[in-house]
Amino acid sequence: MTDLILISAEDGVQTIRFNRPEKKNALTSDMYGLIADALETGDGDDNVRVHLFLGSEGAYTAGNDIGDFMKFAAGGGLGGNVLRFLRALATAQKPLVAGVDGLAIGVGATMILHCDLAYASSRSVFRTPFIDLGLVPEAASSLLAPRVMGHVRAFEMLVAGRPFSAADARDAGLINAVIDEAELETTARTAALDLAAKPPQALAIARRLLRGDTAQITARIDEEAGHFAERLGSAEAQTAFMAFMNKGKK
Repeated sequence: MTDLILISAEDGVQTIRFNRPEKKNALTSDMYGLIADALETGDGDDNVRVHLFLGSEGAYTAGNDIGDFMKFAAGGGLGGNVLRFLRALATAQKPLVAGVDGLAIGVGATMILHCDLAYASSRSVFRTPFIDLGLVPEAASSLLAPRVMGHVRAFEMLVAGRPFSAADARDAGLINAVIDEAELETTARTAALDLAAKPPQALAIARRLLRGDTAQITARIDEEAGHFAERLGSAEAQTAFMAFMNKGKK
C-alpha cells in the first residue's frame, strides 16, 4: 500500500509522488494519510526545505477515489485522513511546489491553490466536478479560488465545473507557467531546488508574510467539510455516485 505514495528526499527537496497510475492516481483514505505524514514529518526535518508534488505520466491525480466517497457516506463523515491532509496543506511550514502533467481533478486542482509555485504540462486539465456529484468545494477552495482568480473564474471552475486547460489555469493565476511535458518534472524540481538553496529562515519569514494567517483557511476547510459530509449522504450525491460507478462498468 505504501508504494501508492512514493516519498524521497534529496538536496533539501522532499518529493511526494502519487503512484496509482492504473486508477489515474485517484486518492484513497490511506493515501491521504501517507501524504499528511510526509508533510508533517518533512516540516519537522531540518534536512527538508521544500515539498514537491508530482504524479504519473498523463495523470497528476483524478481526485478522490469514488469508492472511498461511498464509504465516507456510509460512515457519516469525510474521513480523518482527508482532513489531516487538507490541514497539513494549509499549515505547511515549508514551500509547496507542484508539477502537474495531465489530469488534475477535484482535490488535484484545489490543492494547487495551496502551492507556492506550480507548473503544468500543455496537456493538463484542471476540473472540479463537485456540484455534478452533488457535493460542494473543499480544501478551502471556496475561499482561496476567488482570491486568486476572482469570483467569476472561481465560480466557473468550482460551481459550473468547466474544465480549465493549462493555459486557462495560467491566465487565472492558478499556475506559474505551461511547460512541455518532457521538461515538466525538471522545471518543477529545479524550482524546488532553487528555493531549497535559499537562506531557510528568511524564506520561511517571507512565505509567512505572503500567506498571512492560516486560521481563516483552516476554519473554511472545516466549514466546507461539514457541508461535504452532509452532502455525501444526500440523495443527489448517492444518485450521482451510482451513475458514475455504473458508467465505469460499461
